[in-house]
Amino acid sequence: MTIYDGKMGAGRLQQERDRLAAILARATPAEGCGPAIPVAPARGPSKAVTPNVVMPDPKTNSGYKVEATGWRGFRAAKAIDVFDVLEQREIARATKAKRPPALPFTRAQVDIARRYRDLVEHHAAGGMKCASLETRGGGGGTGGEFIDAYISVGREIRTLQDRIGTGAAMVVRRVRPSARGVVTASIIRDRDLVDAVCLEGKSFVQVLESHGWSDTGRNTSLVQDALGKCLDRMNSARGKR
Repeated sequence: MTIYDGKMGAGRLQQERDRLAAILARATPAEGCGPAIPVAPARGPSKAVTPNVVMPDPKTNSGYKVEATGWRGFRAAKAIDVFDVLEQREIARATKAKRPPALPFTRAQVDIARRYRDLVEHHAAGGMKCASLETRGGGGGTGGEFIDAYISVGREIRTLQDRIGTGAAMVVRRVRPSARGVVTASIIRDRDLVDAVCLEGKSFVQVLESHGWSDTGRNTSLVQDALGKCLDRMNSARGKR
């Protein structure tokens, strides 16, 4: 057991307390969520959302209505991703400046980014099940259907990745050294940018720094614009598989 009996020891103890407190704060469900939702560090930050359900309604022309639901009036918790963070940050800035928010990405761009993330996660998890089926042998109807679905998801992922292309979001020779900020800058390829943001949840600053670029406003705008173009190309792949 470590005994904290000096200034340095006490400082480290406080840092550890602050670190754990920050983890718990990020893992605590947002205000308004149900009390049964646990504090879950693996889930990360979350926001409160109101679940909706489509219900029959003879009073409308369609015969259906959308009604807000929730356990005893409480809201549900939805994990926050990098696109939520960017949107919340811009809304906060716009509110402070008393102007309409200029959201960094369109709804279609965000939707395809999240679909790509979900497909990759689903496919990665499915690979473990495929290995389990091969180990057990036998198979059966259910196993065959699962493998077909697994292959289909893999094809969609490859189609999206083909649409991303082999281009580069940030090419060193096109940007003068003074604008890069450092001499160790390396090319940021489109696929690396998409995977870093959509799959790994990295911020633009983290992407820039990991490739040796300085996190200037200009460089951040360039990678944001490049990501938007990648997501537009990925959207064009839908319906063409």
